[in-house]
Amino acid sequence: MTKVSMTINGAPVSADVDGQTLLVEFLREDQRLTGTHVGCDTSQCGACVVHVDGKPVKSCTMFAAEADGSEVATIEGQANADGSLNVIQQAFQDHHGLQCGFCTPGMVMSTAALLKDNPKPTVSEVREYLEGNICRCTGYHNIVKAIMAASGQDVSAIAAE
Repeated sequence: MTKVSMTINGAPVSADVDGQTLLVEFLREDQRLTGTHVGCDTSQCGACVVHVDGKPVKSCTMFAAEADGSEVATIEGQANADGSLNVIQQAFQDHHGLQCGFCTPGMVMSTAALLKDNPKPTVSEVREYLEGNICRCTGYHNIVKAIMAASGQDVSAIAAE
C-alpha cells in the first residue's frame, strides 16, 4: 500500500492505495466521486477526463499514486459555489449538448481546459480539441454549439440538429 495525499475539488484527501490503483478507481470507489465515468478502460473515449494540476488527464491512464501532492478537479467541483450550473454546464443544457449524459462529464472537463487555454475557439478548433472524447448519441453538433455558447460567442447562425 502507498499513502497518497492530494486536494480534490478544493478538499484535502489522504488515503492508502494499492500501487496499481488507477486515479479513476480512486476517485470513483474510494472517494465516491462517481461523476467521472469509465467508458473504455483504454484511454479512447475521454469519459474519465479530470484536471490534474490544471491539465486535462484521462484518469484511466494515471495511477492514483502519480497524483500524490496534486490538485485534482472532477466534474463534481465544476458547479458554482451556490450549487448552480457553471457557464459550461448551463450551455450544455441550454443547447442540448447531451443525450444519455455518459460522456458529458469528460466533455465538460475537456471544454473547461479548452476555454482556459483558448477562450474564443473557432468551430474547427473545438472539433479538433474534442478528438479524444467520444459521444455515441449526439453527433457532436450540439456539443460544439454548447461550447461556442459557453465561450460567449454568438451561436444564432448555428442551426439546431
